[in-house]
Amino acid sequence: MPVVERPKLGATAPSQPSPMSTNAACILVIDDEPQIRKFLRISLNAGGYRVVEAGSGEEGLAQAALNRPDLVVLDLGLPDKDGQQVLRELREWSQVPVLVLSVRAAESEKVLALDGGANDYVTKPFGIQEFLARIRALLRQGHQGESQAASVTVGPLHLDFAYRRVALDGAEVALTRKEYAVLATLARHLGRVVTQQQLLKDIWGPSHVEDTHYLRVVVGHLRQKLADDPANPRFIVTEAGVGYRLRDA
Repeated sequence: MPVVERPKLGATAPSQPSPMSTNAACILVIDDEPQIRKFLRISLNAGGYRVVEAGSGEEGLAQAALNRPDLVVLDLGLPDKDGQQVLRELREWSQVPVLVLSVRAAESEKVLALDGGANDYVTKPFGIQEFLARIRALLRQGHQGESQAASVTVGPLHLDFAYRRVALDGAEVALTRKEYAVLATLARHLGRVVTQQQLLKDIWGPSHVEDTHYLRVVVGHLRQKLADDPANPRFIVTEAGVGYRLRDA
């Protein structure tokens, strides 16, 4: 287990946890080590925060959707999926501040996490006072707007971002990764046009912004699977020469 720096002897510590009100910030800790979770829970509770815990990536994503935390503390070495993947999936539907707490100290890991949407990165072992200061700083920054909903429903079509599931009339629809990515991007911008270039850049990468035929093929497959008539669309509307939008009603 990574060593965590405990407060020094003689340091002033609260004699009891700060009272938590119903307005206390909620912090989700995603870490597979029970000892680390316990230490963070005690420290965060003492600071007046409400703590929710998860021991795996899937559980963490579910708790994020259920509890809508104000901040997420994310370990990268999780038992079911890498924390970098958890971060990418979380960023598909939420802009909650994320502090990565990991034993991985390589610059490449830090860059990957920060480019992937993490707001801060702390390596283990860590000092608890600095960690709490970083938590306070992130919470002060607040959200750049409200976190998006964990799911979207358009008539009989339902998208669950946390579990990456799509259902039509209650039946799950099997989509490829690219098909899901296109539909999820349109759903996150519900009712608004998303340009072809934005979709190609975000899903295929910056080198494919001119490959519009990729997008046309995927949208065509999506329409087939959703029984969506392009001449009279229920869901995906083509804005000629611009891009696509998902109907919001």
